[in-house]
Amino acid sequence: MTIALITGANKGIGFETARQLAERGATVLIGARDPHRGRAATEKLAAEGADTRFVQLDVTDAGSIAAAADRIDSEFGRLDILVNNAGIPGRLDGDGAPSSTSPDTLREVFETNVFAPVAVTNAVLPLLRRADAARIVNTSSEVGSMTMAADPAGPLWPMAALTYPTSKTALTMITLMYAKELRDTAIKVNAANPGYCATDFNGNTGFRTAAQGAEPVVHLATLPADGPTGQFWGYRWGAEDGAEYGPLPW
Repeated sequence: MTIALITGANKGIGFETARQLAERGATVLIGARDPHRGRAATEKLAAEGADTRFVQLDVTDAGSIAAAADRIDSEFGRLDILVNNAGIPGRLDGDGAPSSTSPDTLREVFETNVFAPVAVTNAVLPLLRRADAARIVNTSSEVGSMTMAADPAGPLWPMAALTYPTSKTALTMITLMYAKELRDTAIKVNAANPGYCATDFNGNTGFRTAAQGAEPVVHLATLPADGPTGQFWGYRWGAEDGAEYGPLPW
Protein backbone atom coordinates (compact mmCIF):
# COMPACT_ATOMS: atom_id res chain seq x y z
CA MET A 1 0.00 0.00 0.00
CA THR A 2 1.33 3.41 -1.03
CA ILE A 3 0.54 6.31 1.32
CA ALA A 4 0.48 9.75 -0.31
CA LEU A 5 -0.04 13.16 1.31
CA ILE A 6 -1.02 16.08 -0.89
CA THR A 7 -1.25 19.59 0.52
CA GLY A 8 -3.91 21.90 -0.87
CA ALA A 9 -5.69 18.89 -2.33
CA ASN A 10 -9.31 19.99 -2.07
CA LYS A 11 -9.43 21.52 -5.56
CA GLY A 12 -7.58 22.22 -8.78
CA ILE A 13 -4.31 20.49 -9.57
CA GLY A 14 -4.03 19.09 -6.05
CA PHE A 15 -7.44 17.42 -6.33
CA GLU A 16 -6.62 15.95 -9.74
CA THR A 17 -3.28 14.73 -8.42
CA ALA A 18 -5.15 12.96 -5.64
CA ARG A 19 -7.53 11.40 -8.13
CA GLN A 20 -4.76 10.15 -10.41
CA LEU A 21 -2.66 8.73 -7.57
CA ALA A 22 -5.75 6.99 -6.18
CA GLU A 23 -6.39 5.49 -9.61
CA ARG A 24 -2.90 3.99 -9.34
CA GLY A 25 -3.84 2.32 -6.08
CA ALA A 26 -2.49 4.80 -3.55
CA THR A 27 -4.15 5.65 -0.26
CA VAL A 28 -4.37 9.42 -0.60
CA LEU A 29 -4.40 11.80 2.33
CA ILE A 30 -6.26 14.95 1.31
CA GLY A 31 -4.50 17.80 3.05
CA ALA A 32 -6.69 20.90 3.27
CA ARG A 33 -6.93 23.88 5.58
CA ASP A 34 -10.73 24.15 5.40
CA PRO A 35 -12.38 21.07 6.97
CA HIS A 36 -15.61 21.47 5.02
CA ARG A 37 -13.88 21.68 1.64
CA GLY A 38 -11.39 19.00 2.54
CA ARG A 39 -14.06 16.52 3.59
CA ALA A 40 -16.16 17.33 0.52
CA ALA A 41 -13.21 16.60 -1.77
CA THR A 42 -12.43 13.40 0.12
CA GLU A 43 -16.03 12.21 -0.12
CA LYS A 44 -16.20 13.02 -3.82
CA LEU A 45 -13.15 10.90 -4.57
CA ALA A 46 -14.32 8.13 -2.27
CA ALA A 47 -17.58 8.00 -4.24
CA GLU A 48 -15.45 7.28 -7.31
CA GLY A 49 -13.85 4.34 -5.53
CA ALA A 50 -10.72 6.08 -4.27
CA ASP A 51 -9.13 5.24 -0.93
CA THR A 52 -8.93 8.72 0.54
CA ARG A 53 -8.70 10.26 4.03
CA PHE A 54 -9.06 13.89 4.99
CA VAL A 55 -6.19 15.40 6.95
CA GLN A 56 -6.72 18.89 8.34
CA LEU A 57 -3.57 20.76 7.41
CA ASP A 58 -2.83 24.47 7.43
CA VAL A 59 0.64 24.58 5.91
CA THR A 60 1.36 27.97 7.52
CA ASP A 61 0.61 26.73 11.04
CA ALA A 62 3.31 24.79 12.89
CA GLY A 63 0.80 23.15 15.23
CA SER A 64 -1.36 21.97 12.35
CA ILE A 65 1.65 20.53 10.53
CA ALA A 66 2.83 18.68 13.65
CA ALA A 67 -0.65 17.27 14.27
CA ALA A 68 -0.91 16.02 10.70
CA ALA A 69 2.51 14.35 10.92
CA ASP A 70 1.56 12.71 14.23
CA ARG A 71 -1.67 11.39 12.75
CA ILE A 72 0.09 9.88 9.73
CA ASP A 73 2.64 8.31 12.06
CA SER A 74 0.01 6.78 14.31
CA GLU A 75 -2.20 5.49 11.48
CA PHE A 76 0.38 4.36 8.92
CA GLY A 77 3.85 4.60 10.45
CA ARG A 78 5.36 5.89 7.22
CA LEU A 79 4.77 8.08 4.17
CA ASP A 80 5.62 7.06 0.61
CA ILE A 81 4.74 10.24 -1.31
CA LEU A 82 4.66 13.89 -0.31
CA VAL A 83 3.30 16.43 -2.77
CA ASN A 84 3.81 20.01 -1.62
CA ASN A 85 1.05 21.47 -3.75
CA ALA A 86 -0.53 24.21 -1.60
CA GLY A 87 0.20 27.69 -2.91
CA ILE A 88 -1.21 31.17 -3.37
CA PRO A 89 -0.77 33.68 -6.20
CA GLY A 90 -0.69 36.70 -3.91
CA ARG A 91 -2.34 40.05 -4.47
CA LEU A 92 -1.13 42.71 -6.85
CA ASP A 93 -0.10 45.99 -5.28
CA GLY A 94 -0.66 49.07 -7.40
CA ASP A 95 0.04 48.30 -11.05
CA GLY A 96 1.61 44.94 -10.14
CA ALA A 97 5.14 46.00 -11.06
CA PRO A 98 8.06 45.00 -8.83
CA SER A 99 8.52 48.62 -7.76
CA SER A 100 4.89 48.72 -6.58
CA THR A 101 5.10 45.51 -4.55
CA SER A 102 5.27 45.82 -0.78
CA PRO A 103 7.51 43.58 1.34
CA ASP A 104 4.40 42.49 3.26
CA THR A 105 2.83 41.14 0.06
CA LEU A 106 6.02 39.27 -0.81
CA ARG A 107 6.27 37.91 2.73
CA GLU A 108 2.70 36.59 2.62
CA VAL A 109 3.31 34.67 -0.60
CA PHE A 110 6.62 33.26 0.58
CA GLU A 111 4.98 32.08 3.81
CA THR A 112 2.79 29.67 1.84
CA ASN A 113 4.82 28.98 -1.30
CA VAL A 114 8.33 28.76 0.18
CA PHE A 115 8.44 28.43 3.95
CA ALA A 116 5.49 26.03 4.17
CA PRO A 117 6.96 23.32 1.90
CA VAL A 118 10.10 23.37 4.02
CA ALA A 119 8.09 23.10 7.24
CA VAL A 120 5.91 20.27 5.94
CA THR A 121 8.83 18.36 4.42
CA ASN A 122 10.86 18.59 7.60
CA ALA A 123 7.92 17.44 9.71
CA VAL A 124 7.23 14.30 7.66
CA LEU A 125 10.78 13.47 6.57
CA PRO A 126 11.19 10.86 9.33
CA LEU A 127 8.08 9.14 7.92
CA LEU A 128 9.43 9.35 4.37
CA ARG A 129 12.70 7.79 5.50
CA ARG A 130 10.75 4.77 6.76
CA ALA A 131 9.35 4.08 3.29
CA ASP A 132 11.23 1.79 0.93
CA ALA A 133 11.66 4.52 -1.70
CA ALA A 134 9.79 7.73 -0.97
CA ARG A 135 9.09 10.53 -3.43
CA ILE A 136 8.84 14.27 -2.70
CA VAL A 137 7.30 16.47 -5.38
CA ASN A 138 7.14 20.24 -5.07
CA THR A 139 4.61 21.86 -7.37
CA SER A 140 6.62 24.66 -8.91
CA SER A 141 6.02 26.67 -12.08
CA GLU A 142 7.70 27.66 -15.30
CA VAL A 143 7.28 31.29 -14.26
CA GLY A 144 10.04 30.63 -11.74
CA SER A 145 12.53 29.67 -14.44
CA MET A 146 15.08 32.47 -14.72
CA THR A 147 16.19 31.18 -18.10
CA MET A 148 12.67 31.33 -19.53
CA ALA A 149 11.88 34.66 -17.87
CA ALA A 150 15.00 36.21 -19.41
CA ASP A 151 14.27 35.04 -22.96
CA PRO A 152 12.82 37.94 -25.03
CA ALA A 153 11.50 35.44 -27.57
CA GLY A 154 9.82 33.21 -24.97
CA PRO A 155 6.22 33.20 -23.73
CA LEU A 156 7.15 34.44 -20.25
CA TRP A 157 8.97 37.58 -21.35
CA PRO A 158 5.92 39.88 -20.87
CA MET A 159 5.60 38.89 -17.20
CA ALA A 160 7.27 41.26 -14.75
CA ALA A 161 5.47 40.41 -11.51
CA LEU A 162 7.55 39.90 -8.39
CA THR A 163 5.75 37.74 -5.83
CA TYR A 164 4.61 34.48 -7.41
CA PRO A 165 7.51 33.99 -9.87
CA THR A 166 10.19 34.60 -7.24
CA SER A 167 8.47 32.24 -4.82
CA LYS A 168 8.60 29.47 -7.41
CA THR A 169 12.24 30.20 -8.21
CA ALA A 170 12.97 29.73 -4.52
CA LEU A 171 10.90 26.54 -4.35
CA THR A 172 12.79 25.00 -7.25
CA MET A 173 16.11 25.73 -5.54
CA ILE A 174 14.76 24.27 -2.31
CA THR A 175 13.94 21.13 -4.28
CA LEU A 176 17.54 20.85 -5.49
CA MET A 177 18.96 21.34 -2.01
CA TYR A 178 16.81 18.55 -0.54
CA ALA A 179 17.76 16.28 -3.43
CA LYS A 180 21.43 16.90 -2.64
CA GLU A 181 20.92 16.18 1.05
CA LEU A 182 19.06 12.93 0.29
CA ARG A 183 21.14 11.83 -2.69
CA ASP A 184 22.52 8.80 -0.84
CA THR A 185 19.04 7.55 0.08
CA ALA A 186 16.23 5.99 -1.97
CA ILE A 187 14.21 9.23 -1.64
CA LYS A 188 13.84 11.26 -4.82
CA VAL A 189 13.02 14.97 -4.71
CA ASN A 190 11.82 16.81 -7.80
CA ALA A 191 9.94 19.94 -8.82
CA ALA A 192 6.98 19.66 -11.19
CA ASN A 193 5.73 22.20 -13.70
CA PRO A 194 2.00 21.65 -14.37
CA GLY A 195 1.89 24.39 -17.00
CA TYR A 196 -0.66 27.15 -17.35
CA CYS A 197 -3.83 25.39 -16.19
CA ALA A 198 -7.39 26.70 -15.93
CA THR A 199 -8.11 26.69 -12.18
CA ASP A 200 -9.52 29.04 -9.54
CA PHE A 201 -5.90 30.02 -8.95
CA ASN A 202 -5.85 32.16 -12.11
CA GLY A 203 -9.54 32.75 -12.72
CA ASN A 204 -9.68 29.71 -15.03
CA THR A 205 -7.66 31.49 -17.71
CA GLY A 206 -5.14 28.72 -18.44
CA PHE A 207 -5.04 26.71 -21.66
CA ARG A 208 -4.41 23.37 -19.92
CA THR A 209 -6.81 21.47 -17.68
CA ALA A 210 -6.20 20.71 -14.02
CA ALA A 211 -6.05 17.02 -14.93
CA GLN A 212 -3.31 17.74 -17.47
CA GLY A 213 -1.51 19.81 -14.87
CA ALA A 214 -1.52 16.87 -12.48
CA GLU A 215 0.18 14.57 -15.00
CA PRO A 216 3.78 15.74 -14.41
CA VAL A 217 3.22 15.77 -10.65
CA VAL A 218 2.00 12.16 -10.69
CA HIS A 219 4.83 11.16 -13.02
CA LEU A 220 7.42 12.43 -10.55
CA ALA A 221 5.55 10.97 -7.58
CA THR A 222 5.70 7.50 -9.10
CA LEU A 223 9.23 7.46 -10.51
CA PRO A 224 11.00 4.10 -10.69
CA ALA A 225 14.24 3.43 -8.84
CA ASP A 226 16.33 4.62 -11.79
CA GLY A 227 14.40 7.88 -12.15
CA PRO A 228 16.00 11.30 -11.70
CA THR A 229 16.25 13.40 -8.57
CA GLY A 230 16.87 17.13 -8.22
CA GLN A 231 15.16 17.86 -11.52
CA PHE A 232 12.72 20.57 -12.64
CA TRP A 233 10.41 18.61 -14.92
CA GLY A 234 7.02 19.02 -16.57
CA TYR A 235 5.13 20.83 -19.30
CA ARG A 236 7.42 22.65 -21.73
CA TRP A 237 5.61 25.75 -22.92
CA GLY A 238 7.09 27.03 -26.16
CA ALA A 239 9.60 24.18 -26.52
CA GLU A 240 11.05 24.30 -30.01
CA ASP A 241 11.53 20.53 -30.27
CA GLY A 242 7.82 19.89 -29.76
CA ALA A 243 8.26 17.59 -26.75
CA GLU A 244 5.32 18.19 -24.42
CA TYR A 245 7.07 17.04 -21.24
CA GLY A 246 10.66 17.03 -20.12
CA PRO A 247 13.27 18.87 -18.04
CA LEU A 248 12.92 22.64 -17.82
CA PRO A 249 15.75 25.17 -17.49
CA TRP A 250 16.45 26.68 -14.09
